[in-house]
Amino acid sequence: MLNKAILMGRLTRDPELRHTQSNMAVCSFRLAIDRDRKGPNGERQTDFIDCVAWGRQAEFVAQWFTKGAMAIVVGRVQSRQWQDQNGNNRTTVEVNCDEVSFGETKKSRDAYNAGNQGGYGYDNGSQMRPEPAASQVAPAFDLPAGDSDFQELADDDGDVPF
Repeated sequence: MLNKAILMGRLTRDPELRHTQSNMAVCSFRLAIDRDRKGPNGERQTDFIDCVAWGRQAEFVAQWFTKGAMAIVVGRVQSRQWQDQNGNNRTTVEVNCDEVSFGETKKSRDAYNAGNQGGYGYDNGSQMRPEPAASQVAPAFDLPAGDSDFQELADDDGDVPF
């Protein structure tokens, strides 16, 4: 059977790191993922997907991700049943994460947050890549022919060394 989920969205709150009784790290977080189409009234519809990471992956998420961060998650969809405080049977569907990676650079995240006045919003899963300022453009490295520290080998007989 095939059960593989690949998601990209923004965290709706800071991840929550806990430890099991056997001291295994477990991190819970929720991704907000905009749908491609707008609803009947023209509003954007968003799905909120619960995710769980375990072990070193959980510690990584807790350390490096915060509310609003774009994350790419690869994992499997799982359901689990439990009882709430009132004794009612409940079912939860979540993505058990095999991989969690950054969906944007820190620089583009800062630009995104600045555009939202530091607030939190959704951008349909796209990454903002602001145009670099003229001072940030990488310089060309065309060196004049005589300004190189490299020298030609005099004993090159053309034979391949292997």
